[in-house]
Amino acid sequence: MRQAEKPNLPEVDQPTVSKQALIFIYATIFLDLLGMGILIPVIPFLVAQFDQTALAVGLLALSYAAAQFMAAPGLGKLSDRYGRRPVLLISVLGTGLCHVLFGVANTLWLLFAARLLDGFTGGNISVAQAYIADVSSDKNRARNFGLIGATFGLGLIVGPAFGGWLSQFSVQTPAFVAAALSLLAAAFGFFILPESLPIEKRQIKPIALSDLNPLSRVGSALQLPLLRKFLLANFTFNFAFSGLNTNIALFTFARFGFGPEQNGGLFAYLGLIAAINQGLIIGVLANRFKEEKLAIAGLCSMAVGYIGLAWSPNLWSLYLALAFTAVGGGITIPTLTSLISKQASLHQQGATLGASQALNSLALIVGPVWAGLTFDVFGTGAPYWTGAICLGIAALLVTSVLGRTRAVKRLS
Repeated sequence: MRQAEKPNLPEVDQPTVSKQALIFIYATIFLDLLGMGILIPVIPFLVAQFDQTALAVGLLALSYAAAQFMAAPGLGKLSDRYGRRPVLLISVLGTGLCHVLFGVANTLWLLFAARLLDGFTGGNISVAQAYIADVSSDKNRARNFGLIGATFGLGLIVGPAFGGWLSQFSVQTPAFVAAALSLLAAAFGFFILPESLPIEKRQIKPIALSDLNPLSRVGSALQLPLLRKFLLANFTFNFAFSGLNTNIALFTFARFGFGPEQNGGLFAYLGLIAAINQGLIIGVLANRFKEEKLAIAGLCSMAVGYIGLAWSPNLWSLYLALAFTAVGGGITIPTLTSLISKQASLHQQGATLGASQALNSLALIVGPVWAGLTFDVFGTGAPYWTGAICLGIAALLVTSVLGRTRAVKRLS
């Protein structure tokens, strides 16, 4: 069957940014994510000092996601107006200060306060994605987003393993080290990171109060039918994926007796596979296959992994299922992000990716709560077999756009 022709979209010149600048942005992201990764294996144990239910861990993740849902679209819009660099630096600095509060918290409400404040300043991911979109062409966009994913993977390799080791001193120690790394990332970015969005390419329209309303920004993004499909697929994917991120330490403890150190090694294993996949493989695949087909393949691989997790009786089956999950996630994340980014004009990358991040944050609100409730009520495997169903739905959403003409109108 003849492939649908791509409509003639207006070409927009990409700003000239050196490879050195890309190295700087990836290094800044890595330092920030390394700090986040350090906390992964110890968060359930920090919460357990005050509340020992899986629901409490899910609610803590919800607090961060709820704050990010409120803030991410506005931060993206601000970066379209004032540039990526200042918004990125403020968000990374805010993360570092909130990690300090997380470490000194001696009550459950302080843990929640730290995560809420971090969520309000935590627009670093969507703004970093907008930074990459600024300096990418349609041809290398998926590859460059894949490198962001590889940076995530490296953070997951080093961070959780390091956090598990640091937990030998105390469960608070990883939080203080994470704070130091985020503050280092802010300093690194302040002195070295260049701006990616020149003044003449920025949004000139004054920012209205409605522009900072997450519901308004998400509603605008959902108006375009093709973009809507990709956003909903990304939301459903993140709903399932967030359950694994917040629940896997509880799952491995309940089923296999893993503690912080063993879970650190588990996340390092996941991160290694994801880093190899996104840093080396996704660029080759994106040059040979349509991004929509790659996203479908990634979602299906993750669904297989989730089914394997739900019924894994021993360690070898656990690690095999996680391999399918990591490979699938490594393919899905950059391809869906690239597909979403391509639906926006240059001066709306921050707003569009901010709206996407808001929907992701909404998934992070309901996903961990769903994982915690199903874990407590239906058993340890419930978050994963229900997650596999969600991943199948996401694959169907992307499948529904195959063979269709790309949207002529971009979000503006």
